[in-house]
Amino acid sequence: MSHLEQAPKASPSLLRAFVMVAWSFFGIRKSSEHRQDLLTVKPLQIVIVGIVCGLLFVSFLAFVVNFVTS
Repeated sequence: MSHLEQAPKASPSLLRAFVMVAWSFFGIRKSSEHRQDLLTVKPLQIVIVGIVCGLLFVSFLAFVVNFVTS
């Protein structure tokens, strides 16, 4: 049996997906946590959270630029 088959399955978590996307924006990940995330987070959750976080980030940047230039 492989290592991935022996790991206990946890329920998919939207919070876990958010943490995964936040760390990917920052660019630092532990490989052990990456493997755990692959077992516990559904791909659709990652896509949805990634889009929402991306939109929030762009909106924040637009707000800061608007605030600084006005």
